[in-house]
Formats: sequence, C-alpha cells, structure tokens
Amino acid sequence: MKKISVNSPVVLGLCFAALLALFLDSVTGGWTTRHLFSVYRSPITPLFFVRLFGHILGHSGFSHLSGNLMLLLVVGPPMEEKYGSATLLAGVAFTTLVSGLLQCIFFPHTSLLGMSGIVFMFILLSSLSGMEDGKIPLTLILVAILYLGQELWTAVTVRDHISQFTHIAGGLCGTGFGFFAHRNFRK
Repeated sequence: MKKISVNSPVVLGLCFAALLALFLDSVTGGWTTRHLFSVYRSPITPLFFVRLFGHILGHSGFSHLSGNLMLLLVVGPPMEEKYGSATLLAGVAFTTLVSGLLQCIFFPHTSLLGMSGIVFMFILLSSLSGMEDGKIPLTLILVAILYLGQELWTAVTVRDHISQFTHIAGGLCGTGFGFFAHRNFRK
C-alpha cells in the first residue's frame, strides 16, 4: 500500500489555512473575514498587521476559494520543489506584504481578500523555470503579455469586485522574485 506524502508543505499549509479561514467565516457570521482575513486602511494596531498578512486566507465564498486553490495546487508544488519551502514562503510573505500595502495606499476605501496575488506570483514565477543565465525565457514574455495584458484590459474595461491591481502586483512580485531567486541559486 502506498503512503501519502506531504510534498509541498507551504502550498498545502496555505490551502488548509484558507479552508480554515472560510470555515471560521461561516461560524462567526463573517466577523473573522472582516477583522482578520481582509486588509484595508485602518489605524496601525496589532490587528492591522494580522490583516496585512492574513488577507490572503480570506475568501468571499467556496467558489472564490476553490478557483484560487486549484491554480495554487497545480502551479505551487513544482515551484516549491524548485526553490525550496523557505524560499517560496519568503516569496509568498513578500507578495502578501506588497499587495496589502499597495491596497491600503491606493484603495483606502475598499478591502482586499483572497489568494489571487499569490496565484499570479506562482504563475509568473513558473514561467521563469527554464531560465538560463543572461537570457529571458520566451515563456515569461508570453505569460506576461497574456496574463498581465488581460488584467490591464479587464481593469480598464470591466467593473467588477475583482482586484486586477493585486493580480498585476502579484505577477510583478513573482517575476522579480524569480529573477532574484535564480541569481541567488546560481551562486
């Protein structure tokens, strides 16, 4: 009989933490999502810092969460295998911090929740997987044009409750993080 292995602790940890956050949302009537798992401009208190990093765990419902988890579970494990758990966790923390701060600065009257920025970070990071020294992979260029172009277009032409700005920030963080990590792995 085959045993089940925990092949991607950071990705799986994010998945289970987000599922727990959604469960807590239903048990508390939305209180935990509003106060712990979404970020918005507020006075600097300990809860602000919880929200600044916890917002990636909050989701508006199971459909929102499952869409993010599906992509995270497909793209995340190969990235965790390539870069290692500690490095990938640092990239997730960096992207979470950047997207949360940008939300507070540029969109002070709205809140942000969800893992979309992290998913976009992983997508752009994965397009750098075959990078050779001094060469920019064509896959990165194509993914950037398709994903970031689509997000820019949608941000300008569609009025919805989706933060294309966070998707773009996550993608840019993933690209920057990928170049940084590649350079450090070469050493």
